[in-house]
Amino acid sequence: MQPVSLKDLADHIGAELVLAPQDQESTLIQGISTLSSAGNGQISFLSNSKYRSQLVDTAAQAVILHPDNLADCPCSALVTQDPYVGFALIAQLLDTTPAAAVDIAPSAVIADDVQMGEGVAVGANAVIESGVVLADGVQIGAGCFIGKNAIIGKRTKLWANVTIYHEVSIGEDCLVQSATVIGSDGFGYANNRGRWIKIPQLGRVRIGNRVEIGASTTIDRGALEDTVIADGVIIDNQVQIAHNVELGESVAIAGCAVIAGSTKLGKYCTVGGLSGFAGHIEICDNAHFTGMTMITKSINEPGLYSSGVPASPNKEWRKSMVALRNLSSLNQRVKELEKAQSK
Repeated sequence: MQPVSLKDLADHIGAELVLAPQDQESTLIQGISTLSSAGNGQISFLSNSKYRSQLVDTAAQAVILHPDNLADCPCSALVTQDPYVGFALIAQLLDTTPAAAVDIAPSAVIADDVQMGEGVAVGANAVIESGVVLADGVQIGAGCFIGKNAIIGKRTKLWANVTIYHEVSIGEDCLVQSATVIGSDGFGYANNRGRWIKIPQLGRVRIGNRVEIGASTTIDRGALEDTVIADGVIIDNQVQIAHNVELGESVAIAGCAVIAGSTKLGKYCTVGGLSGFAGHIEICDNAHFTGMTMITKSINEPGLYSSGVPASPNKEWRKSMVALRNLSSLNQRVKELEKAQSK
């Protein structure tokens, strides 16, 4: 990574550059860190008021911040209405993450009819089967498996040991973290007098552009029709997406969430960690779920939904559980009293 001047960083995020006396527009930044850890040549950011007290004492070369915090800044500042977005854009510019693969490793096993665009890189011991299409700039990490007739779009990056089953299609500029499995069989079985009969999963997985998928996440192929992940979706680690799920544009799903088969989430929904969705339900656009929410029926109104029970001291929790077990009998007693009063 080459150092970048303060002026170029400000221009990159559309911020106003306010220079400290010791700095110039050409002062170079070569890294990014927290307010408490940053030093010379590093830039930091303030987007959470919880860390405002650290601003006064920071040793950072510069800080990305909101205009309201400029007066407390002891160094150069990049002033913007959304410092967190500014941080994200500069972090991309200063990113030192290596490529998932460089060139074609001699140990990679690639079928003769695989179509590869310009600049494709395939890591050691990767296996790419017949009929696969890898567009320009695709990176396939070490140990990946790409099944028959899969299609991977331009500049998409797969980290090590990702498994892509047959017929899966992934769009452009996607990122898939290690150990993720895309296109495995959905959980489809018929019960014949106690014996489970497997239903072949004949659909595919179709993933749009700019989708990011965390480590050890599983996305099942459709039973008959496809599982569909729209453009701009972000999925955290260890998430289960079952067969025929449809995720709308820019949905965000945090770690360990589970979405059962044939459920549809509308655009811009956000899902907190450990949340669970029952199958065959539909969620409207702009519905947001806090962590550990259990969703058992369709939702038609945008808004914030919750159902997880926060931790409490054990004695309080035990009392609450006793009260919950008695709720049915208490409800019956109230009904009887209301009935008696109505006579």
